[in-house]
Amino acid sequence: MVSDADRVKLREMAAKAAEQAYAPYSRFRVGAALLLQNGAMVTGCNVENCSYRLTCCAEQGAVARAVAEHGPGIRLRAIAVTNLNGAASMPCGACRQTLAEFADDSAPILYPGEGGTAMETTLGTLLPSAFRGEFLESHQNLSTSKQDALHDPRQGPADPGVKEHS
Repeated sequence: MVSDADRVKLREMAAKAAEQAYAPYSRFRVGAALLLQNGAMVTGCNVENCSYRLTCCAEQGAVARAVAEHGPGIRLRAIAVTNLNGAASMPCGACRQTLAEFADDSAPILYPGEGGTAMETTLGTLLPSAFRGEFLESHQNLSTSKQDALHDPRQGPADPGVKEHS
């Protein structure tokens, strides 16, 4: 459960983070604030790059900071995103997938709608069929056992074109 006070604080923190954004190309300054399961709040802002593709979204920056400060076991309780341009904006597709790595479908996403109206939805609504780590776990176990079964390291390299060095 996320209190109304936490929702207000997250929106405020996201706006403050947006003030620090590095957006000289688009001038679209975005901030994000995360509420972690442990009660901590962490922020991030977008950092653009002249190549555009290498731009880091605010949500991605906030998640990286949360992991750096609180460890890889973080879980997100709520996410707020805002911008200083008065435009409607919610997490992009890549950010939705990153958030899904650390949050459940029920995690609230707070964002500005049309005309700056405070809007709220859930991660599951924004990304209904998120690709999750558990999908990889069964595949990785299967792949590893298949590789082990197909290749006995005592017989040299599995690929005859590869030379092993001692």
